[in-house]
Amino acid sequence: MNRADVLAEGVLSTKMLLSRYLVGFDESTALHQTPNLPNHVIWNLGHLALTMHRVGNMIDGKGISASDLSDSQDAVRNGAFRLESVAFGSAPGSDGHMYPTLARAIVIYNNACDRMAAAVRGVDDAALDKEVPWGAGTTPVWSLALRMVFHNGFHTGQIADLRRSFGFKSIFS
Repeated sequence: MNRADVLAEGVLSTKMLLSRYLVGFDESTALHQTPNLPNHVIWNLGHLALTMHRVGNMIDGKGISASDLSDSQDAVRNGAFRLESVAFGSAPGSDGHMYPTLARAIVIYNNACDRMAAAVRGVDDAALDKEVPWGAGTTPVWSLALRMVFHNGFHTGQIADLRRSFGFKSIFS
């Protein structure tokens, strides 16, 4: 297994790891933001998908999947997230008309993991070492791939907090 494969498999592993924490959520609870927690499940799924698509685009230049994330006013009606509803700094809302369903949000997240992994697998070592803009600076592509694994895990932790706030059973029991 080469370096690109290891990075891609790391991203793909987050599909299963995050999905374990979604057990028990439904359309109502997935849109509920409990006191002192920063967001809700559906926002997390869309935010993670958007971030992975943006990084994937830096790698492969294929843009962001319009069927999953869109600037269109019809995005949600068409089963997609509106970009601004899940972008960094956005405020999660509880209106179900603002987001795709939980089932669709999970598909969108999984699609983004697949796309990110494919983008990483599709480049050679020189492209993995290429510096790209990120935040206020630059970072190598390989580091962004690792960061996506961390970012997905960070937000999975927020979903774990939501589980506790609802009194859901542990995923380990």
